[in-house]
Amino acid sequence: MSAAITVTQLRKSYLNGKESVEALKPVSFSVGKGELFGLIGPDGAGKTTLIRLLTTLILADEGTATVDGFDVVNDYKEIRKRVGYMPGKFSLYQDLSVRENLEFFATIFKTTVEANYYLIKDIYDQLAPFADRPAGKLSGGMKQKLALCCALIHKPEVLFLDEPTTGVDAVSRKEFWEMLDRLKQQGITILVSTPYMDEASRCDRVALMQDGKFMEVDSPSNITGKYLQPLFAVKGENMYSLLHQLKAREEVLLAYPFGEYHHVVMKQKSVTLENVRQQLGLISSEEILSVPADIEDCFIYAMTQHQA
Repeated sequence: MSAAITVTQLRKSYLNGKESVEALKPVSFSVGKGELFGLIGPDGAGKTTLIRLLTTLILADEGTATVDGFDVVNDYKEIRKRVGYMPGKFSLYQDLSVRENLEFFATIFKTTVEANYYLIKDIYDQLAPFADRPAGKLSGGMKQKLALCCALIHKPEVLFLDEPTTGVDAVSRKEFWEMLDRLKQQGITILVSTPYMDEASRCDRVALMQDGKFMEVDSPSNITGKYLQPLFAVKGENMYSLLHQLKAREEVLLAYPFGEYHHVVMKQKSVTLENVRQQLGLISSEEILSVPADIEDCFIYAMTQHQA
């Protein structure tokens, strides 16, 4: 698979007063043509900085990168013709209608809405009843769909989406990822960032990001498959005091809230459920289960390894 994006030792710092803050530590990776690649991590992990570097909005301090075969510094004009970009903050014209925003962005890229309508048809069908409504009066989910349409209107080779599902409801999030699946089938390369760990499973590969660096890059199934620590889910009547009790145990490597349970990672790799119950000092009314790790468990474990 040929690469749509290549990144080699890319680094970026910002001045915060007199201090230099390294927003992106040297990272290297590539994204294949037609791949859906996810940047997974919390706010401040460096996701937005990386996307801005790749979309030629800011310059790196060190390193090189190409998008669709063009260098992000020397060929920035070519790259801007070939990429679609949806920033984290809604950035369309609030006073223009849905239709006017689409026509405006099509004109900027010297095309028409009709020319590439097939790319946005599924999305625009949901917006059509609001075609004359000002963009600023749309709901969060509808704003997101309009922004995606505008990013696609010139038929980009590579699509960059910066936290596109933040602040929208669960149904809109699900619909959005279904749209991305359809766009991927059209051959568009997609790089998407998200703080939601559960969205990682929708990507072909992901980079787990924290403090400006990549902790791991692989497919979601490979990442969870490499998790070898014994993992247990524990639930009791007083969850707050139970968490403190679990963290105080010498045998416990990690304990953290996870939905209606606390997840517990044991230091010893070869343990039985009954042994763990005894080691944790659980009473009979407290529930314990052996559970498989998901991406969030892997992310938390990777953080502890990188901090060690």
